[in-house]
Amino acid sequence: MKVKLLVMFCVVSLTVFSQQDPQYSQYQFNQMVINPAYAGNRDALSVVLDVRQQWAGFEGAPRTQAFSIHSPIAKKRIGLGLSAYSDQIGPRKNIGVYGNFSYMLPINNKLKLSFGLRGGLINYNIDWTKVSYKDQSEALAVYGVSRTTRFDLDAGLFLKSNTFYCGISATHLNRPVMFSEAIAGASSFNYGYSLNPHLFFIISKGFKMGENLVFNPSLMLKSTNGINSTYMNLNFLIKQKVWVGAFINSANSIGFLTQVYLNEKFRIGYAFDTGIGKVNRQLGPSHEIMLGFDFNTYKSKMLSPRYL
Repeated sequence: MKVKLLVMFCVVSLTVFSQQDPQYSQYQFNQMVINPAYAGNRDALSVVLDVRQQWAGFEGAPRTQAFSIHSPIAKKRIGLGLSAYSDQIGPRKNIGVYGNFSYMLPINNKLKLSFGLRGGLINYNIDWTKVSYKDQSEALAVYGVSRTTRFDLDAGLFLKSNTFYCGISATHLNRPVMFSEAIAGASSFNYGYSLNPHLFFIISKGFKMGENLVFNPSLMLKSTNGINSTYMNLNFLIKQKVWVGAFINSANSIGFLTQVYLNEKFRIGYAFDTGIGKVNRQLGPSHEIMLGFDFNTYKSKMLSPRYL
C-alpha cells in the first residue's frame, strides 16, 4: 500500500502535487542548489558534497546525492561553478549536471548584487515494471525503462552585505517535458511528467550577540504551480566554529541541524527532520550529511568569514 501511495504521489500526471526536485535541509549553507547567482559568493573555491535520505525506512523514499563546486574569478566580479545531483523516488530517478555563471556587481561599499544563470542536462529514468497498478489494463510495464534527456535552465539574483543576504531564483524556466504518453485501456488517459518552474525567495540577517555568538534567522518561501511553502530557520554560530539551529516548514516537518568547522578549510554538517502529525510521522525521519571544503579563501569584510 505504501509503494502504491508513493507512486501515485510522485509519478502520475498530477505532478502539481509531486516532489519534483531534491529537498535539502542545509540549503542555507550551499545556496547554489537553489540559486545560480550564489556561485562565487562564498569568497573561496568551495566544494560541497551532500547526501540525503528522506523518510528513512519507507520503501521507495527519496534518496539524493549532490555535488557542487564554485569560485569567484576576475577580481571577484564573476563566479563560475559546476553542480550535479542524483535524485531517486521509487521507480523514478533524475540525474542532472549543470554549469553555473554569475556576475557580481558592487552597489556600494556594503552591498553586492549577483546575477546568475544555470544551464544543463537532466536525464530522467523511470522503471514502469516497478509500478503497481489498480487496473492492470492501464499498466505501462510494457515500456520497461523510459529514459529521456532534456535541457534545463535556471536563473536568479543574490544580494548580500556583511550581515545580510537575500535571494530570488527560479528553476526549470523552460518547463522540460520528461515523459508523455497516451494510454488506451479500460479508460483512456495521458501519463505526463514535466518539470514545473520552482520559485524561491530567501532572506537572512545576522545579529552579533557577543564576541563568540551570532544569531542568524532565515526565511525561505517556495512556490510551485501555485502551491506555496514556508521554511523558517533559527541558527546560531558559536565561536565561528559551530553552527546549531532548528527549523520548521509549512509542509509539516520540524528538525535541527549542526555544522562544525574542523579547521579553516573543512566543515561537516548533519540535519535531522521529522514530520508533524500522525500521517507525516509514519513516513519516518530524514537524515542529511554535508561535507564542505573551502580553499584559497579571499580576504573578507563580513561580520563572520563563515556567515554564508
